[in-house]
Amino acid sequence: MKKWFKTLAATCAVIPFAQCAVLPGGNVAIAAEPAPVAAAATALTDADPALWVVKDEDTTIYLFGTVHVLKAGLSWFDEAVKDAFDKSDEMMLEIVMPEDQNAVARTMMPLAMDQSGKTIPSRLTADQLKAYQAAIVSVGLPANAFDNFEPWFPAMTLSVLPLTKLGYDPEQGAEKLLTKFAKADAKPVSGLETLEEQLGFFDQLPDTQQVAFLNTVVRDMDKLGPMLDKMVALWAKGDPDGLAVAMNESMAATPELAKTLLYDRNARWADQIKTRLDKPGTVFIAVGAGHLAGEKSVQDYLKAQGLTATRVEY
Repeated sequence: MKKWFKTLAATCAVIPFAQCAVLPGGNVAIAAEPAPVAAAATALTDADPALWVVKDEDTTIYLFGTVHVLKAGLSWFDEAVKDAFDKSDEMMLEIVMPEDQNAVARTMMPLAMDQSGKTIPSRLTADQLKAYQAAIVSVGLPANAFDNFEPWFPAMTLSVLPLTKLGYDPEQGAEKLLTKFAKADAKPVSGLETLEEQLGFFDQLPDTQQVAFLNTVVRDMDKLGPMLDKMVALWAKGDPDGLAVAMNESMAATPELAKTLLYDRNARWADQIKTRLDKPGTVFIAVGAGHLAGEKSVQDYLKAQGLTATRVEY
């Protein structure tokens, strides 16, 4: 259970609806089997994700869009991305995940459990409940596994549990690898948000929005794999415009969720970036690629403050 909590929190940001965003960074536990370990790859597929830079006289801030879970075999930590990382004095992520799985569980459980006495079945129509329970059973869990949880939690669960069976591995995710590289270089790592704050965005959603989130995830579970495959392909070729279009499709049914989990956070991060420019140095900021794509992106909010994020061509 604790392992499972860590996985859910760590991957809540490349899944389209968890724009915490391409999908706000283990192995999936409970009944989900870990993805089989592939044989040693003989060749890697080149990937060139988008990278931006914001500068003033004595500060350089790189903005790198990530995917939090990836399949093995993509070569993205090279060329301009590695160069920017190597030049940086520090790294910032959406959140820094606690290494202690017990700490993750202690943070997540009070937020995930419903405190009002409502149950998931009481929130759903008969047809919605039937579809929801079928989805829960399909990932190897009892139909009543989350009856006493808030709707956002099973919604997130159903967005994450199928991923390892589709070949996606959080250990291959960009943040996981960047954190490993930062530790090897003794590079300080900090978070734009805390785990509790990020989970709180879900917890504070009105009940109607949480239910809409859950119903949309249940409805679109069969699309999760193809959609994530499409987003990763767009990310790998450095196409934020195409990524924005794909994300708009995935979020069309839940615009309020997009505002809370994507746009409002982008605005706050732009404020933090502007403040960080007051301190000399070079910073590598890595956040879900969806935050750096389309309208109301971090770059748009920076522009509104008179700052220009320039695409690094490579």
